[in-house]
Formats: sequence, structure tokens, C-alpha cells
Amino acid sequence: MSQQETEHKSEWPLWEVFIRSKAGLDHKHVGSLHAADAQMAIENARDVYTRRMEGVSIWVVESKYLHTSDPDESASMYEPANDKIYRHPTFYNLPDELKHM
Repeated sequence: MSQQETEHKSEWPLWEVFIRSKAGLDHKHVGSLHAADAQMAIENARDVYTRRMEGVSIWVVESKYLHTSDPDESASMYEPANDKIYRHPTFYNLPDELKHM
């Protein structure tokens, strides 16, 4: 790849890639890549992250559209939930047949 192509590629937006490994499971973040547009990001994600048929669905999100909480502030952010025991269903017994909960 020439230096000009490398410089042009670095101007492409960064995309976050999420893969769902099986129907019914949630999408998991697997990495990031640069691409010119969403279609290219999906195709590149397929080539990079699903080489061994690991996925059934790919999501790509341009990184600039993700808004996250600060991990350093997690204690204060989640503190109100600690005093609401009903939000933590740890006292339920789940049947062995239930695989994904």
C-alpha cells in the first residue's frame, strides 16, 4: 500500500463492529476498523471478524455516534440500584433447560 493510500485510509471514519454468533444470542463487540462508509465497514468486518463462519449477523456503528459512561464513575452511577433488591433477581431458580438468560 502506498503512503498516499495509507494517508487516505487514515481519514476514513472508525467503525465499531458487533457480531452475533448464533440466532437468539446478543451481539458482542469484536473490534474496530476504518472504512469509507457503512457498506464497506460491513464487508470488511465480514472479512476480518467472521473468517471461520463465526457470525450470523453483523452490526457496524460509526464510533463518533457512540456515547458511553465513564468507567471511573461507575460507583456513583450504579449506586442507586444497589438498594433495590427487586432489580437483582438472584433468588430465582432457573430450569436446567434454559441456556441463555
